[in-house]
Amino acid sequence: MSETIHIGPSILSADFTRLGQQLSDAEAGGADYIHIDVMDGRFVPNISMGPLVVEAARRATTLPLDVHLMMVEPENMLSAFAKAGAATIHIHWETGFHIHRTLTQIKALGCRAGIAINPHTPVGVLTEILSLVDVILIMTVNPGFGGQSLIPQTLDKIRQTRALLRRMQLPTDLMVDGGINESTAAAAVEAGANMLVGGSAVYNSQYSVQEGIARLRNAALGK
Repeated sequence: MSETIHIGPSILSADFTRLGQQLSDAEAGGADYIHIDVMDGRFVPNISMGPLVVEAARRATTLPLDVHLMMVEPENMLSAFAKAGAATIHIHWETGFHIHRTLTQIKALGCRAGIAINPHTPVGVLTEILSLVDVILIMTVNPGFGGQSLIPQTLDKIRQTRALLRRMQLPTDLMVDGGINESTAAAAVEAGANMLVGGSAVYNSQYSVQEGIARLRNAALGK
């Protein structure tokens, strides 16, 4: 693809005893945005972070904050996350009865509107709301935990989504999250993704955050 590839470290894999420094390292290493996974223990079998962490991250970096709401009734928390500093708010198609209304609310709060779909959800469910969506987030693992392996079948879903966007002539970003690392980044980009979320590929004990971002970007570009 000729589009610029944007890399966003997921702080779900960061060292929370040094979160400010880990965010600074990501910014210094050339990250394009910071991905923040919000889990409620209901939509997914885990609990992670909330608006206070987003607010703290906002103070620690100038990078856009990409907030992924893995939670039921996300409409009740939109204002809190927007106020905390979210640049983009993703909701899950699987969580809502009134997705159109919720996406409209996100945009009214001045944030980019993202829609996420799980591995089992067909891309076709998005056709009636794409005019409101700034980012489509394809989950390439079942959400709830970091460090999982990419589900190979989701690569075809990325291709289907990119084809749909081209047919509709929409400039919507296509993000992938789950199992993105040096071995899978190129395949995700080849399939049509232009935004990659990297968790353990960036935050790990093998190399620095800066090196992790560089390695992931090089892999995505086929270098």
